Amino acid sequence: KSRPLVLTAAGQHLLALARQVLPALAQTERQLVALHSGEAGRLHLALDCHSCIQWLLPLLPDFRRQWPGVDLEVESVPGFDAISALLGGQLDLLLTSDVQARGDLHFEPLFAFDLTLVMAPDHPLCQQRRIAPDDLRPEVLLVYPVERARMDVFSRFLQPAGVEPARCKPVDNTSVMLQMAAAGLGLAALPRWASEEFVRQGLLEARPLGEGIRRHMYGAVRAADKDQACLQSLFERIRTRMAAQ
Repeated sequence: KSRPLVLTAAGQHLLALARQVLPALAQTERQLVALHSGEAGRLHLALDCHSCIQWLLPLLPDFRRQWPGVDLEVESVPGFDAISALLGGQLDLLLTSDVQARGDLHFEPLFAFDLTLVMAPDHPLCQQRRIAPDDLRPEVLLVYPVERARMDVFSRFLQPAGVEPARCKPVDNTSVMLQMAAAGLGLAALPRWASEEFVRQGLLEARPLGEGIRRHMYGAVRAADKDQACLQSLFERIRTRMAAQ
């Protein structure tokens, strides 16, 4: 009869160690697979656009239900160099309309949008089909408290024509800006989506700036992360929502 195998003291120690280590290794492997597939991890995104929060927030509950393992954080209008934060790992996604040609970043096309000038329904400029730069010389322009270089109404409309409004009034909240415009306290240049509900209710009128200012929204991510499933899922949700606008 064969004698049963009996482990030495050293063998028993190694067996006990294996029983502790192997489950931990298996769990770590599962976590790494989840991170690589986008099923788990962190998604810290920032908006280089004040009014983007209006269409982004309604998308997030369904996204969180689909990706419960993703720790989602949203920073509206970053007060820092967002591109550097993206490259440094403090951010994972930047929603922006400004593209930079560089190999370490990927800019995912999301949707196109038009910039319009909004005003109270009784404003004299409502009589015009389009707004010319000179039309804004006597006006109060409601603007976000950011550098003019970041505002399309200046960089793409007023400055090329050498026009300066009578006064620029900083307003840091889109909803307040819309209500001020509706009350006749100034005009505002905003993406069409920001004012469409006010326009639908007859509280505001919107007119194109010149022949129209069309911009495109992108999702900027690190090039190495561009194929992550959770990012692509969010991108598709954004496209679907904005196509319905």
